Amino acid sequence: MRTPRHLPVALVALVTLAAATACSDGGPRGTLPGNGSAGTWFVQSLTTGGKTLTAPPVAQVRFPASESDRATGNYGCNGFIAKVTYDGPGAITVEPGSTTAMACENTEFETAFSKLLTGRLAVEHQTGRLTLKTADGSTIAMSSEPPAPDAPLTATAWTVTSLLSGETAASVPAGAAGKAVFTIAPDGAASGSLGCNRFSAKAAVEGPKVSFGPLTSTRMACQGPQGELEAKLTALFGSGPLDWKVRGDTLTLTAADGSGLTAKAASAAE
Repeated sequence: MRTPRHLPVALVALVTLAAATACSDGGPRGTLPGNGSAGTWFVQSLTTGGKTLTAPPVAQVRFPASESDRATGNYGCNGFIAKVTYDGPGAITVEPGSTTAMACENTEFETAFSKLLTGRLAVEHQTGRLTLKTADGSTIAMSSEPPAPDAPLTATAWTVTSLLSGETAASVPAGAAGKAVFTIAPDGAASGSLGCNRFSAKAAVEGPKVSFGPLTSTRMACQGPQGELEAKLTALFGSGPLDWKVRGDTLTLTAADGSGLTAKAASAAE
């Protein structure tokens, strides 16, 4: 990570303070005075333009208890300072100030977050949750608890929760929920259930891609939702190298044609 140049000393101090506060286990998170929004909030996702972006672990905001202080946080790579006005119980106004200027590898989330966290935002509170909504309906979803660490790709039991087609995600067919589960062992041995039949295969993980060799499976006749799910997973696993990504307890596998799946971590494999 590059060191930001020409950064005001005051900004360095404030960004350092924000990071220290976010990492500290002491003190309440997201529960201080100031419209119920003050405290440290960890960004979970952004929804804008019909697309949802998952937040990197460092994305967060610390809203001050007093309007005489400034909000501090991280857009996903760069730190920032902003002026905050609490507009009654249901709104907040954010006026962005200085930011650091580090070179960042992935700027899509950072760019979107910086654009959304400005101006007058509607505030919705739930226990441990804070949602900010812009005038055009875009949302910033945040939690008072830091994100869970990413589950490992291997040695984790993954339960398939949805099927992907380009930008569209659909839940697994009704009646097949929880039926498709798979694990990739550290030695590359993959096994589990396709929704009906059990299978085994050899998997190879190379950087951000994973490939499954020919599948060997039991031979039960599968119809209905479970058969539909099994056919789609068999085609996906046999389609060549898949891009894989883990965020927290969610795994995404995506083929070159945009088809794919999401799966939740169930438990570490024995």
